[in-house]
Amino acid sequence: MAQRILISSDWGDVEAELADNDAARSLACMLPLTIEMNDHLRQEKAGHLSSPLPEFGRQCAFASGMLGLWSFNHFVIYYRDGRVPSRGIVVLGQIRGDASIFDRPGSIIVRIERIG
Repeated sequence: MAQRILISSDWGDVEAELADNDAARSLACMLPLTIEMNDHLRQEKAGHLSSPLPEFGRQCAFASGMLGLWSFNHFVIYYRDGRVPSRGIVVLGQIRGDASIFDRPGSIIVRIERIG
C-alpha cells in the first residue's frame, strides 16, 4: 500500500500518495517537513529539502499534481502539465485531488506530513 501524505498550506490542503521508489521512501523518513516554495515558470512550486534524496529513474514529462525531485534536494509540486529539459525529474508521488490550489503567483510555505 502506498504511503499517504498531507500537504498543508494557507491556500488549502491536499492529500498525496508517494511513489514506490527509494527517493520517495527517503522523503517519507524526513517527514514532517516545512518547506518554503516559490513559483517557477507558472507551472510549479519549488523548494529545497534539508537533505538530498537518492537518485532514481528520471522522466521529462510531468502532469498536474505530480510531486517531483529536480536536483538532489529540489522538491517540486506541479500544478500544470508539461515537460522539463533533459535529465528530467524523479517522480516522488501524486496529489489525490486538485493541485490548482498552488496555481497562483508568489511563494507559499507548505507542511508535509504522513497520514496514518
